[in-house]
Amino acid sequence: MKTIMFVCKRNSCRSQMAEGFAKTLGAGILQVTSSGLEASRVHPTAIAVMAELGIDIRDQTSDPLTAFNPENYDGVISLCGCGVDLPEAWVLRPLFADWQLDDPDGQPLDTFRRVRDEIKTKVSQLIAQYSP
Repeated sequence: MKTIMFVCKRNSCRSQMAEGFAKTLGAGILQVTSSGLEASRVHPTAIAVMAELGIDIRDQTSDPLTAFNPENYDGVISLCGCGVDLPEAWVLRPLFADWQLDDPDGQPLDTFRRVRDEIKTKVSQLIAQYSP
């Protein structure tokens, strides 16, 4: 199994949704964690739009990237364009990607759904890349 860290600024929306999709759709293929450049909370609207697809992320936590060791991960994926702000040890993992998705925080529900669907597509592509 490949170990992937999804990282975002506050670990409240995009990275949480990516973690939820990867755990559900990539079970047995990916082992995933999410974190932020700073910790905050799992956004209630992110929880709601994931629940619309039958994925429960209520028990996920918002954690700072500094709580994790980059050597424990095969790859890191930034969801917000914050890749340039990551410590070098993270950027140098075998897989590094910066998806640069819109921040849905403070936006209408339709924006949350659009970003959620974009994340699902990208996570599905990631899973396909590592599927046997």
